[in-house]
Amino acid sequence: MADSTLASEILRLSLGPSALSSSASTSRQDANGDDNVDLTERARAAVYAGPPRRTIGNDDAIFDHDDPRIKEDIIRMIVQYLQDEGYVASIMTIQDEASVRFTENLRNRSHFKRIKAAILDGEWVEMEKLVQKTPLKDHKHFLYTVYKQQYLELIEQLEYQKAFALLTKRLKPLEQMGSLHNEFKDLCYLLTCKSIQDAPFFKTWEGVASSREKLVEQFSSMLEIENNDFAVVRHEVQPQRLLHLLKQAVRYQIEFSRYHPKVVPSVPTLLEDYSCFVLPNAHKTTFRGHRCNVKCVEFVGEEGTQIVSGSSDNTLRVWDVEGGRCVRVLGDGEIGSGGGHTSRIWDVSSSSSGDFIASASGDSTVKFWNLRGSSKSPCSATLTGHEGDVYSVKYHQSNNYVVTGGYDKTVKLWDARTGSLLRTFSGHKSSVSRVIFNPLGNLVISGSKDSTIKFWDLVSGVCIKTYSSHLGEVTSVEMNKAGSFLLSASKDNSNRLWDVRLARPIRRFKGHQNTSKNFVRASFGPDESLVVGGSEDGFVYIWDTATGEILHRLGSHSPESHTDIAYRAVWNAHQSLLVSCSHDGTVKTWWYDEQQPWDQDCDF
Repeated sequence: MADSTLASEILRLSLGPSALSSSASTSRQDANGDDNVDLTERARAAVYAGPPRRTIGNDDAIFDHDDPRIKEDIIRMIVQYLQDEGYVASIMTIQDEASVRFTENLRNRSHFKRIKAAILDGEWVEMEKLVQKTPLKDHKHFLYTVYKQQYLELIEQLEYQKAFALLTKRLKPLEQMGSLHNEFKDLCYLLTCKSIQDAPFFKTWEGVASSREKLVEQFSSMLEIENNDFAVVRHEVQPQRLLHLLKQAVRYQIEFSRYHPKVVPSVPTLLEDYSCFVLPNAHKTTFRGHRCNVKCVEFVGEEGTQIVSGSSDNTLRVWDVEGGRCVRVLGDGEIGSGGGHTSRIWDVSSSSSGDFIASASGDSTVKFWNLRGSSKSPCSATLTGHEGDVYSVKYHQSNNYVVTGGYDKTVKLWDARTGSLLRTFSGHKSSVSRVIFNPLGNLVISGSKDSTIKFWDLVSGVCIKTYSSHLGEVTSVEMNKAGSFLLSASKDNSNRLWDVRLARPIRRFKGHQNTSKNFVRASFGPDESLVVGGSEDGFVYIWDTATGEILHRLGSHSPESHTDIAYRAVWNAHQSLLVSCSHDGTVKTWWYDEQQPWDQDCDF
């Protein structure tokens, strides 16, 4: 059975067929799985439990996923699960593939035992043949040690001619493997000695038998065969071990989330991390420090413990989500090719790891910023090639590429590692306002002031599809995680939800203002059942994805509302927070407050 078929079977068994549906973004379920539950009712089922906690800093340090024993554990758990579910053919396929590797390791293990016996018996020709059949043939330090043992034995037997041949043919090419600089010098000196102990480095030589035993001990210690190799075979797999670990993972996600459900939730899918549904309805924190309007904002990395914002003051600021303080200013006072931008910053994008940030500016450049480096100038590279303002930049899922779009009507693909331009996509008749990658990473999607949305093939550079239903300039495009729906914003006072398979809009989101020269952008909110976006009236709007109705208008009755155009709002599931940026020079986060009445904004 093919790997893809096997994976599908495992997922279908674990999650049920509904979990693989591409229309999950519009489903409505409460904790008991009932459909058509009002979104405000779902929000009321959440209790604020504080900011996400992290007790382990480096998850990769928990275990090495490349360790053969860990891989064997995973295979055994999968086989057990398939056995419990009756997938006999799949089990046989996995066991056949796994047994090949298992047999190879057993064969190596047998060779290792014979190598030890050959060393103890001094059968060096046989030992060398066995070594060539194992990974040890490339282990230079081991080979040097073995040849040294042979050489010393020849010296003790006064076989100087054979010793000299071994020294020049075998030991000399491996001279650097010696433990000390004087070792090889003393090996050469032994050719003129009557006894091995005459050389200072080998005064402690204890004879052939003892040295062979020490060599075997060193060999066994290096391989750690007795203690480690295939220890998994001696452990039985606990019943339903895979399911037990999956349930532990979900419990961990629930426990360490910002909001906890009031009742035990029924998790509909394991394809994404669990997060309690939240409908932001109240202001949490205001971040102040920019000297001009803030055009763009994004959470840094997938975890989103920090926020980065770009402003018309030509700088980027990195903010601590919980503390509300600015932890770093990028570009302020920096000059030269590695310095800051010389014009406003239109867009910003973070790598998934949070190590790098890319910024697009009115100075016709895109800059990369290293947030983890120790350099005084964090700008690691500058991309030049656009003519005029660069309005948008986006990292590829692999973090190896970025795509940009701007005033010159072009979309450009860059290698983020080398800064080289890989491809230019031409076809828009006006400025490109927003560029993104689709979830598979094989397409670039661009929105333009020419009122169209184009899909570009990453390899060929060909435009494979164009949407043109908007009556005004397109200011943003976003895609859901499944790649089945596209959200666009336009200067015709509407956001639209497109069915990508049908290539047509299926819903409009109205009520906000988006007509002026500014880029007012929209994106998907919590579990994609919400759409969030800015507006020229200073409010952050939240729509129901399924109905297109306005659920909330953040800031409409709050003294902490934006006092000017809200350009953008972005949701982060790990932090369960919404962040927005505004022409008033501030960045704000929004959260769910169960004490906040829901009927306060019903007048719109």
